[in-house]
Amino acid sequence: MNNAIAIPIFKDNYIWLITAESNHVIIVDPGDERPVLNYLQDNPLIPVAIVVTHQCYDHVDGIMAILQQFDIPVYGPASEKIPGMTHRVKQDDLITIDGTYPLKVLDVPGHTAGHVAYYQPGPTGKLFCGDTLFGAGCGRLHTGLYDEMFHSLQKISALPDETLIYCAHEYTQANLKFAYHLEPNNKAIQARIKRTDAMCAQGKITIPLLLSNETSTNPFLRCHTPAIFSAAKCYAAENGLPAPSDPLSTFRTIRDWKNQF
Repeated sequence: MNNAIAIPIFKDNYIWLITAESNHVIIVDPGDERPVLNYLQDNPLIPVAIVVTHQCYDHVDGIMAILQQFDIPVYGPASEKIPGMTHRVKQDDLITIDGTYPLKVLDVPGHTAGHVAYYQPGPTGKLFCGDTLFGAGCGRLHTGLYDEMFHSLQKISALPDETLIYCAHEYTQANLKFAYHLEPNNKAIQARIKRTDAMCAQGKITIPLLLSNETSTNPFLRCHTPAIFSAAKCYAAENGLPAPSDPLSTFRTIRDWKNQF
């Protein structure tokens, strides 16, 4: 059975190692080589590939140093600048390594224009989504567009409810404060805050995320709901902004709101 191991780096990043029944692993978004190499030295694991979601430094800066020790392929988004990239990937490409790792590529632009995610099908699917979807939040827009991010999040929300989401940052606790501000009467958000606070108090990580939890508590996946639409309209009116009229404009409004929150 495939699993994923979190390697914390920097203040709040995660590198993921996708494992299998063998001792082979795929490295996801190595922004720093040292924690990865130390982990591989301390555990009987052999890296067989690197997969990258986008070109931000905290996802790619460790690649070349890892390649100095391991001659392995590097998969990354076709339109982005990824160090050492050997395979350019795009929507619906299927990555199979040693017949063990079927990873389907999803184009999820928004945070960056060429951002991709990697979906591993199975009884419980896994999605490695970089900086697209976070716990109760989503990524900022760097080189992507609002409509791109909105549609990328819609694509993710259409995956099976039991999908496990492996994002690249530990933002859940902070993001839930914004979610609660928008929907203070949402009992699912209230319950999730209690669970998340308890996990953080015990030093546990909040990832992986369960997609069904995101669709019930993440405001950026709930732009179609009356509660989020109403909150966005109030914010726009109070700040002299154009009133949202549909889920996309609601998303634009609350994404800008979150930037100031």
